[in-house]
Amino acid sequence: MVRLAAAALAILLSVQSAAASCRLALLLALDISSSVDADEDQLQRQGLAAALAAPAVRDAVLSVPGQRVALAVFEWSGLVQQDVILEWTWLDSPAAIDAAAAAISDSRRSYAEFATGTGRMLEYAQAMFNRAPPCDRQILDVSGDGVHNDGPSPAEVYARGTLAGVTVNGLAIMVDDPAMDHAETGDLFDHYRRDLIRGPGAFVLRADGFADYRDAMERKLLRELSVQIGRASPRRQ
Repeated sequence: MVRLAAAALAILLSVQSAAASCRLALLLALDISSSVDADEDQLQRQGLAAALAAPAVRDAVLSVPGQRVALAVFEWSGLVQQDVILEWTWLDSPAAIDAAAAAISDSRRSYAEFATGTGRMLEYAQAMFNRAPPCDRQILDVSGDGVHNDGPSPAEVYARGTLAGVTVNGLAIMVDDPAMDHAETGDLFDHYRRDLIRGPGAFVLRADGFADYRDAMERKLLRELSVQIGRASPRRQ
């Protein structure tokens, strides 16, 4: 009887695990264009890892029993400079969150001298969502410090139906440097708000330089993890 009970319990747990649904597929895109130097790149990676492991974010990820969050991360730059940092993984336990944060923290950029192809980044994000697990919501979380200047524009890519049904949010890393590419074409925050974000509840946050990236990313993750389906929020922050 004990063996039968144990076997029945194991089967039940297996069925419950298989039946667990996904409430959010969250895809993070990190800018590695030439305007991001080596120190800034590390601030991005370490900041994202620290934000993901923050107690408030950890609690938000695990706040709905049986409703999992899937996470993936990639780096992006010019037309063909995109690489996966973290393939789709379930954030369904503290250990899984720690492992994802460690993978991000230990990663190293693949490129350093290319332009900012925001449209191509959106196309790459679509390819990643195509292999994501089925989830109630899909969010692309884009961070960067410069405007689009290479390849198809976001408007051109969106016009093809790319990322239909996906909410795209932005984290504009504002750097006070006249040599930056966005200084020539207008404010980066406005560029993200006007040309990048889309979907229900889409928003832009700003980081005041890369030193502020970790705190801004934590705020952003908390907002993305707590937004309710069908609930719109302001397009400004």
